[in-house]
Amino acid sequence: MMNSIYALISVVIVSIISVIAAIPLFYKKKVSQKLLLFLLSISVGVLLSTVFMTLLPEAMEEGYSLGIAINILFGFLVMFVLEKFVHWHHSTKHEHDDCGHGHAYNLAPVNLIGDAIHNFIDGLVIAGSFAVDVTVGITTSISIIFHELPQEIADFGVLLYSGYSKKKAMLFNFISATTAILGTVVGILLADTAFHFEKFILPFAAGTFLYISATNLLPQLHRHCKLKETFQHMLAIILGILIVLLLTIYGPAHLH
Repeated sequence: MMNSIYALISVVIVSIISVIAAIPLFYKKKVSQKLLLFLLSISVGVLLSTVFMTLLPEAMEEGYSLGIAINILFGFLVMFVLEKFVHWHHSTKHEHDDCGHGHAYNLAPVNLIGDAIHNFIDGLVIAGSFAVDVTVGITTSISIIFHELPQEIADFGVLLYSGYSKKKAMLFNFISATTAILGTVVGILLADTAFHFEKFILPFAAGTFLYISATNLLPQLHRHCKLKETFQHMLAIILGILIVLLLTIYGPAHLH
């Protein structure tokens, strides 16, 4: 029962932070690229270390099974299909709309749908993680926060580019973020059933985190190849790893 409450508190915090992340765009047209790259780099470290230090060890606590591998791949493919859907819709609109920024306005609905589904999945993952262990839940929530920060800033930018006012963009961003809460509620209900929801969601989450790291975040960092930038990215990735390492060693589940 307490873990369910922790999950709900956690997802509310994640949702609030996701919305707050877009506030700088109220006052500036762009957010510092250095800041975004710093957040992306930390996200890589946090996501990958969460996969290998937290999610997979918990998923394989009773030993390896083929089901674990299938669920990892399923998580990876779900994110692939979701991203393909968004990109396909963008490219289709771009090909068929010839009137100025007509296609830009059409980016908003599909972007919001994709983001809402993504947030719902995040909510499921948070619920499943807390069902296993408080430390796993906290670590997973922090991972989600770090990859949501740059993502929400980018999504808010898409809404502004699509012609939405700043207030309207913030409202829709907030509505999209709240689907994570719905996902957590559904996840809590599923975790209480007999089919061991957490045994599915942990490797599934590992697959989604691997996809985000490998296809979304790392390629962005590879576009900036100067020695100084690479060194800064490496330090930020290591910082992300240390955050998860410290949580894994000194988290609530390990304190007696």
